[in-house]
Amino acid sequence: MESLWALLGFQQKSASGKGPGSSHTIAETDSVRKLVEALKDMPPAEARYLAAFAYLLTRVADADRGMSEEERQAIEGILCDKGKLKRDHAALVTEIARNQNDLFGSTENFLVGREFDEIASREQKIALLHCLYAVSAADKSISSVEDHEIREISRELRLSHEDYIEVRLAYREYLEVLKNLPGSSPSKSSD
Repeated sequence: MESLWALLGFQQKSASGKGPGSSHTIAETDSVRKLVEALKDMPPAEARYLAAFAYLLTRVADADRGMSEEERQAIEGILCDKGKLKRDHAALVTEIARNQNDLFGSTENFLVGREFDEIASREQKIALLHCLYAVSAADKSISSVEDHEIREISRELRLSHEDYIEVRLAYREYLEVLKNLPGSSPSKSSD
């Protein structure tokens, strides 16, 4: 008899347990599978990790229904730096992740978040939160919608509220919700 995962269109794959390297079985979403295909030259566990990572970055960048050019460039830069991809390969992965998010975001966002939770260590999850905020802040403003999406992802990753707040505080100068408070200082100009 087929498993519930198979009936729902998910295949069981051997995946890393806490970061690339260890193994146990978890479901792989279509979005991650498509991104892994683009990363076929990497070891499978690393490709899955980077695929989920890239998907979550584009999820936040597009949370306010529009990825800015600065956000796209930030994602590509992070994929080059953290994923050791060449710029053209990072651009391809970013585009695939964005398309998958556009097509399947409403059904796969939670699933990809949980998939990343299964394959990443706590330190990698905290690093992802920093990258999510860095992408959101690339255009010098983190919208309330983007901030909320990052909070949702932190819950999917089973991080504590304290973990979320600690990372969020590092990007407070870009939070729209704090920019317009009475008594807040006006935006700094670059004179």
